[in-house]
Amino acid sequence: MPQDPLRPTVPSTSRSAARERPTVLLTGGSGVLGRALIDELSPDFDLVCLRRNRPLNDPRVREIQGDLLSPSLGLTPAARHRLALEVDVVLHSAAETSFRTPPKDIVRTNTHGTETMLDLAARADAPMYLVSTAFVASALTEEDRQRFPGAAAYLDSKITSEQMMRTSGLPGAIVRPSVVMGDSVTGRISAQQGLTKAIGSVVLGQVPVLPGEFDSRIDMIPQDLVTRAIGDLIRGGVSKGEYWLTAGEQAPLLREITDICEEFAVQHGLPRPARLRLIPVDAVHRLLLPMLEDTPLPRSMRQRFQSYAELLLVFQRELPFDTSLGGPDCGSRPVRADIYQALVRNLESWAEMHSALLRRHRVRAAGASPAEVAS
Repeated sequence: MPQDPLRPTVPSTSRSAARERPTVLLTGGSGVLGRALIDELSPDFDLVCLRRNRPLNDPRVREIQGDLLSPSLGLTPAARHRLALEVDVVLHSAAETSFRTPPKDIVRTNTHGTETMLDLAARADAPMYLVSTAFVASALTEEDRQRFPGAAAYLDSKITSEQMMRTSGLPGAIVRPSVVMGDSVTGRISAQQGLTKAIGSVVLGQVPVLPGEFDSRIDMIPQDLVTRAIGDLIRGGVSKGEYWLTAGEQAPLLREITDICEEFAVQHGLPRPARLRLIPVDAVHRLLLPMLEDTPLPRSMRQRFQSYAELLLVFQRELPFDTSLGGPDCGSRPVRADIYQALVRNLESWAEMHSALLRRHRVRAAGASPAEVAS
């Protein structure tokens, strides 16, 4: 992990010079990455968080109620003007990330939100840092797009947002995290993400088959490595560029992840999951998904398979991403052993959150009824 950063050095404007700490306007503060960004930035910056409905209730930030989809954020002209005078840096992290959201709403939310924040950054004469995704590099087939319109809309919206940032002429940077895990030390995360849920299901033996190859990589990166890199870019006054916040060549292979899940299950008193069967990605549309549609399996299980298939088609890669981590003003480069240890810690955090579920599985494995165990 990098050493504690120096005091912030940007932006060097008269507004900042008049105050001890620059002000960062953060969107998406209630999200998984947003919560971790508050942890990272609050020691060095005054944080103003834009939120629509749900309050953050965090004494480290000042909240402004606004709507990314409303003209002028839903603020009065006077309020927007005061905000523009106050803001030194815009960090746009808010996005619609659920693949279950109607595709047109995903595109509208993510592209219009970027447009609105670019406008505010221009009015504030402030650099903007746009949080995108490393998976803009994923090429979906037309069949993928028809089967998984939510994933396609999400990636399209991020590609469009990046292009808007490039053509805006504003200083700042585009950052592209891969799959964000929990903290590298505690494993904790404010909300369990789709891939974490999928790995948890592997531990419980609920996923007998998935699309992929055992030598495919699943690039995942702890949230604190991502937020430290973003914080370093802002503190360093980086005013241009595109940064890959990824594990890169250190990303684990799918077979390594399944091995970790199997050992984790045994260590926690669960039956060793049956060896996961993988179906080639090119056979997903031809075999796996039609099979799920015709099977008598419960609807909830079919939906789980469909969701995990969608995630893995987007998130697994044969070749490693590039990574910018460890470069100038961009956090620290991940080490393979640290990524594996972070995965274990994430599983431990998941297990703490689902202790009752694990207890039920132990009961079933022991062949005893819950009433017998309780007595």
